[in-house]
Amino acid sequence: MTGRPHVLIIVQNLPVPLDRRVWLECQALLARGYRVSVICPKGPGDPGHEVVEGVDLHKYKPAPEAKGLLGFVWEFAYSWLRAAWLTLRVRRSGRFHLLQACNPPDTYWLLALLWRPFGVRFVFDHHDLNPELFLSRFGEPSGGAQQAQYKALVWLERRTFRAAHRVISTNESYRAIAIRRGGKRPEHVTVVRSGPDTEQMRPVYPEHPRPADEVVLVYLGIMGPQDGVDQVLLVMDELVHRRGRTNVKATLLGFGDCLEDLKAQSAALGLNPYVTFTGRVDRVQIAEYLSRADIGIGPDLKTPLNDVSTMNKTMEYMAYGLPSVAFDLAETRVSGAGSVLYVPSGDIHAFADAVEKLIDDPGARADLGRGARARVAAELDWRAQAEAYVAVYDELARFSRPGPAVPPGEPGRVADPQGRRYVDLDDTAEFDRYLRERRAP
Repeated sequence: MTGRPHVLIIVQNLPVPLDRRVWLECQALLARGYRVSVICPKGPGDPGHEVVEGVDLHKYKPAPEAKGLLGFVWEFAYSWLRAAWLTLRVRRSGRFHLLQACNPPDTYWLLALLWRPFGVRFVFDHHDLNPELFLSRFGEPSGGAQQAQYKALVWLERRTFRAAHRVISTNESYRAIAIRRGGKRPEHVTVVRSGPDTEQMRPVYPEHPRPADEVVLVYLGIMGPQDGVDQVLLVMDELVHRRGRTNVKATLLGFGDCLEDLKAQSAALGLNPYVTFTGRVDRVQIAEYLSRADIGIGPDLKTPLNDVSTMNKTMEYMAYGLPSVAFDLAETRVSGAGSVLYVPSGDIHAFADAVEKLIDDPGARADLGRGARARVAAELDWRAQAEAYVAVYDELARFSRPGPAVPPGEPGRVADPQGRRYVDLDDTAEFDRYLRERRAP
């Protein structure tokens, strides 16, 4: 291809740049010479169109919160139509050559087929397993209505796989499903893990460190029915009210369909003095909260979806040198290896035991945190993933520009853009002290 290829990315689940994976993908494409546009729902206060760091963002008002089957059908149809209309706006500003759709839902294959006669090639960025999500929420389908819903999800997924010229999978479990269930050729499915950019995501000395006599647990992520955030509240109830750990606090970062129910549960359990809900957070706030916390929490229960899904929060905890406790899931073990304490799914007492073990042993927290940071930087960093990601587009577009997909950071930089000092990871003694105290000297 001569000239600069134009990639259009469609995301329905989150606004961009809040969707960290998609934003890193955008930056990688830009760094290697591509033009990038994104269609996504608006976040609070977002304009309909803006250019952010070179990425052309086209946004639509999101559908009202879906309730029941008809609500989800309306949400998907509304979002599809708004996205389809915005593809015409993008086309008026210049031809796009490649279309990437990120699920859920598995509905944008039809849009890809509509654009195929114009020479647009389709890349499916496979974020979720919708049939497994159905099984995780409702169990094996029983009755005609549930069976029809499940079969529809499998059919939509299959159509997405078949329409895609290439599939990008978030881990080897998803890749195996794309090959086995989706019928894709192995060479057409590339694993691109959602690893953090560890030059950017690294511990800072927090502006507002926790009180010296407290221990802070932290959760980062979406708060939906499948995310298990209610388990965090049950663990806190066990620690505070049954074991007398009144110095333990929990900070829950994020939002989702269950946020208001979780707040009500916290109040009913008498946990409001001990639990903080932050709502939506940006990268600056994430750095502050993860740098001041002591223990990361992975409350996702073992389900058909969760067991084979990569939990981004695990790697983000690792980037900030946080030990974590999680229910034992296959892909969480792949990410966390020996830097996570694993407990049987749903066992609140075992989870509280593991948290107490770390509360009472700052040395163990430091050892796990140090290992977590070393592993994520050496083996899970976004830089290697970005090269694999851009290589998919280089092959399809027959385009290549030399240079890294993630430009190197400023050498010798000692503070982040907000002026917070980075923890010196090469000073073994100081890093060890920080991991125990989570504050500046």
